[in-house]
Amino acid sequence: MINSLLERKIEKRPDKVRLQGRILFLTEDPELIRRQLAGEDLPWDTKNPANNPKLRDDISTDEITPAHYCFYFDETLGEIPYLGLKCGSVTPIGRSDVKRGGFVCAVSGKRRGKGSSREQSPYAEMCAGIQVVIAENIERIYKQNCQNLGLLTSTNFSLIDRIRGGEEIALSEFTAGEDEITRQVIEYGGLFPFNVARMQGKVFLPPIEDAGKSARTKRGMTLAEKIFARHMINEKGKVGVPSVKPGDTGFARADLRFSHEYVTPMAAIFFERYVGKDAKVNDPSSIIFFRDHLTFLDEVISEEKKKLGLLDLATQLKLKQQDFAAKQGIKLHGELKDRKGSEGICHSIVLESYALPGQLNIGSDSHTPHVGAIGCVAFGIGTTDVFNSWITKDVRVKVPESVRIIIRGKKHPNVTAKDFILKILSLDYVRSGKALAKVMEYGSEAIEALSVDERATMTNMAAEIGGFTGIVAPDKKAVDFLVERRGMDQKKAEGMIEGLSSDPGAHYTHVIELDAAEITPMVATPGDPGNGKYVRDLNTPVPVEIAYGGTCTAGKNEDMDMYAAVLADALKRGKRVAESVKFYIQFGSQETREYCLRKGYIDIFQKAGAHVIEPSCGACINAGPGVSTRPDQIVISAQNRNFPGRSGPGQMYLASPFTVAASAVAGYIVEYEPSEKTEMALSS
Repeated sequence: MINSLLERKIEKRPDKVRLQGRILFLTEDPELIRRQLAGEDLPWDTKNPANNPKLRDDISTDEITPAHYCFYFDETLGEIPYLGLKCGSVTPIGRSDVKRGGFVCAVSGKRRGKGSSREQSPYAEMCAGIQVVIAENIERIYKQNCQNLGLLTSTNFSLIDRIRGGEEIALSEFTAGEDEITRQVIEYGGLFPFNVARMQGKVFLPPIEDAGKSARTKRGMTLAEKIFARHMINEKGKVGVPSVKPGDTGFARADLRFSHEYVTPMAAIFFERYVGKDAKVNDPSSIIFFRDHLTFLDEVISEEKKKLGLLDLATQLKLKQQDFAAKQGIKLHGELKDRKGSEGICHSIVLESYALPGQLNIGSDSHTPHVGAIGCVAFGIGTTDVFNSWITKDVRVKVPESVRIIIRGKKHPNVTAKDFILKILSLDYVRSGKALAKVMEYGSEAIEALSVDERATMTNMAAEIGGFTGIVAPDKKAVDFLVERRGMDQKKAEGMIEGLSSDPGAHYTHVIELDAAEITPMVATPGDPGNGKYVRDLNTPVPVEIAYGGTCTAGKNEDMDMYAAVLADALKRGKRVAESVKFYIQFGSQETREYCLRKGYIDIFQKAGAHVIEPSCGACINAGPGVSTRPDQIVISAQNRNFPGRSGPGQMYLASPFTVAASAVAGYIVEYEPSEKTEMALSS
């Protein structure tokens, strides 16, 4: 494998580009988009931006490539881009519209590409003819996926006039402000050609200088920086450097690399196409595959999508992953043999069985930071990063800045980690995009009081913040988790967490401070996880038809404790799930299902009228029971995202497991009010 790559001819792309074609402005006004698709070129005043129509902000990858269309993993994706793009309640772009329109550039507003790590989104844009995307700011994973594929990105709106004028544009316009490695990735036209050039010694890797060596006082490092320092590859090719600081770039050796059936097949095809059909991955023992996303798809996919062959395509994803895993000797956590369902969601299983304090883990899902709950750096990567990591066992990294999130005091008994994170997501600092690509380090009394399961909700939803990752310093609770859930030796677990805390002099680019006592149960209103408000501030009762408790974020053991507490309280009062509501509870893993059996929860769930589902991602990605079927349908869900169309056409409110279960019983959105006995148990 290595020899063939060493002999591969690799050249840089030209140092000037001419983009010949039209510009598609993704505006809030659907009529303006329709006119562009019909052939009209929209006037655009780059000198006086206030004169222009409003551009769509917060375009998610769910809108660029709706989940069902990600079953394609070839150039067919070029027919798909922006099929889910919503302008008000309208989706103005149809299949192949962008490709037919001759567009080379797509322009939007703030936070382009937020949401999942699916590389199908920029790949679909490329296959439709888009060569450059311009936006006010761009989410980290989406931007890195663009760079890895060779799609150019910019925040410079003055390029619009130059593209329209047919001018040659220096490639340096797209590399300006980027680190040395990213610059070279762009120059070589993508991560794979860059990595081959790297193996051939043609590229320049900047050395990581010891930040404390020449300083009068040694620079303190954050927890994340310490873990990066342990994993960065030094100039001699060995793993580990004395220290790092934000902005340092290089390659970090990964302890674990995982992917699921949405991504593995596309990565496998890239690997076989570019490396070789008989080539072997580097160290298969540290790679894990999961069949966790599409287990229940057949129960909810529409007849229209079946006729398009999408269910058959989803089956091909599964089979391709199985074949590649068998051929490469890679562990696959797959479907159950005796009943429908999967072994578990990737994040749930990685936390329960694999991740360790101080590790650096990478996964093909934006919620990979989930395992930061036990003090490791874990982050989502795209398909090209996945397949390149199979070759090199490392991943390109620019050491991020860190944000310290302090939550002081004691929370109310009916408040959970989900309420904390919905509050954080509603803050201007986050909503304005200032937290993008930064580490979210959570701490102080209210965080320390949370269990590892609850901390995982905080780290998991660093993805919704747009952060690089989320992390909590490991402590006695992390040790107890490893001992009780993994059967690890106590002293071994205690040894693992030594030194895993931020230095007293560590630098944070921003500090967010909240008082737990001021936070009451929250919801995020439909459209975005950042639309947070207190339940008590909803002006009128909001009736719900569907309540959903599950996913990686809310399918853990302690989430089940919450659903059970609410439903047990209801049964004692002679109540059940409201007749107007369907309440689904889905386990995150088989371990959590077994936990519920031991605790007697499944009996409580069923007696109260909830529908219990085996583990899978399910409704969260529009692929299982709990999805909406009508635009006017109101859903309350404990999942992590409510982007338009993500879980069906309905109106989705996000909330905690307590609030979801209480609302299922009431029939409308309410705070959970625990009985005195339950409150004492929850507070202890």
